[in-house]
Amino acid sequence: MYGDPAAGRRRVAQLREQSGDIRALAARLVSQAEAVPWHGKAADAMRERIKGRADHLRAAAAHHEDAAESLARHLAEVDVLKEAIETRSHKATALVDDARSRSAAAASGASPDGAEAALLAFDPPPAGHKDWLTTDLPGL
Repeated sequence: MYGDPAAGRRRVAQLREQSGDIRALAARLVSQAEAVPWHGKAADAMRERIKGRADHLRAAAAHHEDAAESLARHLAEVDVLKEAIETRSHKATALVDDARSRSAAAASGASPDGAEAALLAFDPPPAGHKDWLTTDLPGL
């Protein structure tokens, strides 16, 4: 398959860490605003505005978490597909090797049936390529 799953997993961890950092920043911002020794309507308005900004930061943190979860799900799906590709390529290789052995052992001049001919003529995709998922081969 394409891409670097390890890099994707590192990005998931980064997104989760950034989410925590953003949440901590929001909490620190509100805490600092509350600690300001200033009173009156303007002070109350400032504190309410800071709380609103902190809510925006928390929403951004939630988006980071959503992105991390989405990427983690994608990477899990990629792992499943990579395993399917590996399984299919190993099975196809065994089928082709068996067909070649039978062909070599057959009497000269004997022509293989359709399935056997398809196995003998098989041109495999590159290792790990997504085309393994759609390869049509007798017995696969």
